Amino acid sequence: MNKTILVAGGDLRQVHLANLFAQSNTVYAIGFNEYIEFDQKVQLVTRPESVRTRPDYLILPVSACTDGGYLSTPLWDYRLRLAALLDGMERPSLVFGGILDSEAEKVISLRGLSYINYLQREELAVLNAVPTAEGALQIMMEELPTTIYGQKCLMTGFGRISKVLTKYLTALGASLTIAARKYSDLAWARIYGAQAVRIPEMQRGIEEYTAVINTVPALIFSEEILSKLKKGCLVIDLASKPGGVDFETANRLGLKAIWALSLPGKTAPITSGEIVYDTICNILQERGEV
Repeated sequence: MNKTILVAGGDLRQVHLANLFAQSNTVYAIGFNEYIEFDQKVQLVTRPESVRTRPDYLILPVSACTDGGYLSTPLWDYRLRLAALLDGMERPSLVFGGILDSEAEKVISLRGLSYINYLQREELAVLNAVPTAEGALQIMMEELPTTIYGQKCLMTGFGRISKVLTKYLTALGASLTIAARKYSDLAWARIYGAQAVRIPEMQRGIEEYTAVINTVPALIFSEEILSKLKKGCLVIDLASKPGGVDFETANRLGLKAIWALSLPGKTAPITSGEIVYDTICNILQERGEV
């Protein structure tokens, strides 16, 4: 593959992704400060007009545009609207990215561009569960005054992240209980080596847990539940917005509650960048463009 690619905005995941694509493509990057260390093959620009060749692909970050049509540029001192980016250069044939707000969706649609949300790919979701689970382990090791070994832990939900985290926690010797709604999830949780209860029944013995982890993006840990946790219990919410923990109440009750969003980009940006890179390559291969 020898294409022209523009990587626009994002964190260190996008930096590594740009470096990977630059090994066999012409790659431009915009939305990054000069001191960010790119591969020497990556051409860093500050204006879309500086992209001298029509890009075949525009690659936006995981949280592509979530602020009124502005690109996510945490590694840049400036702001750039997606509309200004697209109107300042020749239009790409294909746009990849993650989460778009309504304004950004409108920008893409009005310009007749094809947009592929790589976050909807199952292989990315599965592989991203690994750095998320490892990030949760890191939080537990840093925040708990005990070892994980021998501690009673509760985790709500049994999706991709929970499956990986169950494997890690049981291997470290935690006494883990999974709370889920589906009987099939409870059965799989037992096969993975955890105890299992239905969510409506998880209050029984809840005061014994040293740590509770939520992966369900719906309010699970209300004041009724949080008030029964023992003092010093660590509460980690891995769920996407709106989350599953009443943090205001948790803070008022003196609980250590952490909403751990975007862990892959924070704890393992290189691995996470490789996952996005591989996913985009898979998509291009399916489209016959590789």
